[in-house]
Amino acid sequence: MQYFRPGNRRYRSAPSRRRGAANNKSSGIHPSRFVNKAVAMQGEAPYVPEHNFHDFGLNNQLTATLDYIGLSQPSPIQDQCIPPALEGRDIIGLANTGTGKTAAFLLPIIQHLSQTNALASVLILAPTRELAQQIDAEFRRFSAGQRLYSVLVVGGANINRQIQQVKRGPHIIIGTPGRIKDLINRRVLRLQNVTTFVLDEADRMCDMGFIGDIRLIEAELPKQRQTFCYSATMTRDVQSIVEEFMQEPVTISVVKNQTNDHIEQDIIHATDKAHKIQLLTELLTRPEFKKVIVFGETKFGVQRLADSLTKSDLPAVAIHGNKSQSQRNQALESFKKDAVRILVATDVAARGIDIQDVTHVINFDPPKVYEDYIHRIGRTGRAGKTGKALTFVTQ
Repeated sequence: MQYFRPGNRRYRSAPSRRRGAANNKSSGIHPSRFVNKAVAMQGEAPYVPEHNFHDFGLNNQLTATLDYIGLSQPSPIQDQCIPPALEGRDIIGLANTGTGKTAAFLLPIIQHLSQTNALASVLILAPTRELAQQIDAEFRRFSAGQRLYSVLVVGGANINRQIQQVKRGPHIIIGTPGRIKDLINRRVLRLQNVTTFVLDEADRMCDMGFIGDIRLIEAELPKQRQTFCYSATMTRDVQSIVEEFMQEPVTISVVKNQTNDHIEQDIIHATDKAHKIQLLTELLTRPEFKKVIVFGETKFGVQRLADSLTKSDLPAVAIHGNKSQSQRNQALESFKKDAVRILVATDVAARGIDIQDVTHVINFDPPKVYEDYIHRIGRTGRAGKTGKALTFVTQ
């Protein structure tokens, strides 16, 4: 086991403790699971795709857009999912975040829409506002020049504006389950014309308690449709959705090692919250902490921590559920563009947000379950780069 001492420039081994002696009071996860010596990713042959994007039979505008963006070789999930999706098959795609799954379902959707131009024919559900927004941005990027339109329907944004946009008749509706259900209950959103239904990060939506909303929404859809379900894990709830919603689906799994062994992981012992803030402030002054996401448990605690760091000449932005959508967007953009190098967040940002070059993830408050820990630290060490994760443990 490891620990960090104020003023020390390196990590040192701490004596082993008897079972339970070092248990973190605020988490059900034993601290030993937060410690890992990074192992370089090796021994796995690079994936050789069977296709390039020109092999899929996509329309000329779409292939030209992909060429312009610089996409030529599909990722594994794209390579294996796009052909059966274009054939009209239901797809179960098991893949980690950051593997290109968004394009795996968007490209067949855009190809189909270019042929039918059917309004309100695609519904995509995502667990968080940020992921829904990211999907919408990718749709707009890939569909450039094809006169295809989307509407983003999420909480925290002006519902009247969203109602107006829905009434204009977009081709594709992208949203979170709560707001979609709200518009259905208001009789604003009618789903009888949906021919493609997408559940992105289905396991996360179930974990967040949306399974009832998802079932209510699915009941409004035509039974004859194409359904895509993308998930990092096949949990019991996801399995039940698959069995209820899908017809003879093709299952494609490209899930990689979920332990994040390539990320250096360590713990930092602290006596109380004030001590944690002191240690965190010292860490963030070090030059190697170039781009850092700090995770906290509560909305109030995250905002207060961001304000405290900013007052200590460590400018930080916060994203949490009490922020409006525009405030969350502004915070994420400033972090992505390096206007600030510290982002303090609740678990709303742990999944679906793809931010490049994050050097460190710090768990100021440990997560309640280990799966959330894996998703949190997965924000660093992306695209083959190294990353470090530190978790505070109070005794």
